[in-house]
Amino acid sequence: MLVALTVTTSVAALLLAAWCGHAAYRDQPTKDWHFIGMAVVTLLVLVQLVVGIVLVAGGEEPAEGRTLFFSYLVGALACVPAAGLLSLSERTRWGSVTVAAGAVVLAVLQVRLHDIWGGGHG
Repeated sequence: MLVALTVTTSVAALLLAAWCGHAAYRDQPTKDWHFIGMAVVTLLVLVQLVVGIVLVAGGEEPAEGRTLFFSYLVGALACVPAAGLLSLSERTRWGSVTVAAGAVVLAVLQVRLHDIWGGGHG
């Protein structure tokens, strides 16, 4: 798996978490700009999914197996959009907290994806 893409996705997710966390601190719900940020982070995860599919189709193997690898990739892809949808139903500061939490979960999933792929050793 491409380490640069994983790191970029993790950093983008953490920036989104900080941004939405700041909005929650200021007692603000998610705004249109936050949704644009969520779209950018989701696009990065989508690119990661495509890269993962191409690498496995090209003969490379995740260290911990394809099923676990693709399960994490799909879960990572759903993480931020699910939090964004939940934030639409909660138009208070807690909607921003939900997105911030979803973005932190995505960053953690990126670390786990790196481990599943082989942690740089496989």
